[in-house]
Amino acid sequence: MKVLAINGSPRPMGNTSNILNDIQDMFERDGIEMDTVHIYEYRLMNCNVCLTCEIRGDGRCYDEDDGLNDILQKMRDADAILLASPTYMNACPSVLQTFMERAMLVFEKGDLGLRGKVGGAIAVCGHDGASMVYNQMVDFLLRNAVMVVGSNPLPIIRALNSPAYEDDREGMKGVRSLVEGMTDALVRLNPE
Repeated sequence: MKVLAINGSPRPMGNTSNILNDIQDMFERDGIEMDTVHIYEYRLMNCNVCLTCEIRGDGRCYDEDDGLNDILQKMRDADAILLASPTYMNACPSVLQTFMERAMLVFEKGDLGLRGKVGGAIAVCGHDGASMVYNQMVDFLLRNAVMVVGSNPLPIIRALNSPAYEDDREGMKGVRSLVEGMTDALVRLNPE
């Protein structure tokens, strides 16, 4: 079983990246592989709604040069999708927003390639706005027919500078709850 994490942070080293490193350890303890795509490593073009993805119908975006299609294939190949993002101006950072806009259109108009996968979302904020970011990511997953796993408390971490995320005990309790829920869902869906 494999989880693909999408790191929506534009920063190479920060709370979001460090949380994902901790989560990878949690999944691997349960025998689940996790790979992370760092959106900041790509220079994704904005979607201009050319609808070539609908005309093609093959689940690929017209722009073959910026790596989006490679990420989409990794998502199709995974058993679970985990989105993680910091909060910028009460929303997802623009790099993640660009990714979700293009990916959503390609999946919706193409092959619905995420249908039936397990999913989860984690939001990080310094002060406020993380609920909006969490909801943006959950909406993306739900619109792609992903079975979203909840947690109690929500996996929303309040931390300004890394590694301050470790100080938010309730937020990290939510992260552990999410990982446990995703693990349970994956085991139930893949009983071998």
